[in-house]
Amino acid sequence: CPPPRPNAAGGRQYAPFLPEGIAMLHTAPSILCVTDRTLCPEHFLSQISRIAAAGPAGGILREKDLCESAYRSLAAQVLSLCRQHQVPCILHTFPSAARALGATALHLPLPLLRAMPKEERAAFSSLGTSCHSIAEALEAQALGATYLLAGHIFDTSCKPGLPGRGLDFLAQVCAAVPLPVYAIGGITAETLPGVRRAGARGACFRSGFMTCPDPASYLHTLERSFSHAISP
Repeated sequence: CPPPRPNAAGGRQYAPFLPEGIAMLHTAPSILCVTDRTLCPEHFLSQISRIAAAGPAGGILREKDLCESAYRSLAAQVLSLCRQHQVPCILHTFPSAARALGATALHLPLPLLRAMPKEERAAFSSLGTSCHSIAEALEAQALGATYLLAGHIFDTSCKPGLPGRGLDFLAQVCAAVPLPVYAIGGITAETLPGVRRAGARGACFRSGFMTCPDPASYLHTLERSFSHAISP
């Protein structure tokens, strides 16, 4: 398995952010960062440090191309940076790596959530999955998910050729389950008011966070757009 790219020098590791921080993530309107290190024009961990310093509501360390050992190595470094800035960090795909690192928040693709034994799910105070239909949202709730990502809402470069499901879909998901729902896919500052009016707790941003030279300014623009929307 190739090592994560790029990699930082070793050093002190910190425990992930406290469970209370994860709980706060899902009780207030939130802008989330979803990572993709292949988009970073500069050093990935340096960009993560800048993003964490900006103070988003949380981040999801996605990096779906990595095997478990490489993901765990990278996750230890990202958790350390998030801990320093008191930003909740949600790990992705690998429950064993998350448990080994003491992480209490995990995001799983729905097939992996289906396969996870109930007792293993209970180890995570925040357990999320992605849904692409009302039926999947209801299934995720029944499986014990504590939040959902609903998408993709608008056309996006990571889903070429597939049209976005739109704000009506988002509103239907939000109405169907009592869980916090975060919109994902092609969302911009201009479309955030519609996302909030559809009932979403927040929204996820990937390429913008990975490529912007000033994450604090970028986050401020997003938060201002979301906060100015009329709540449903």
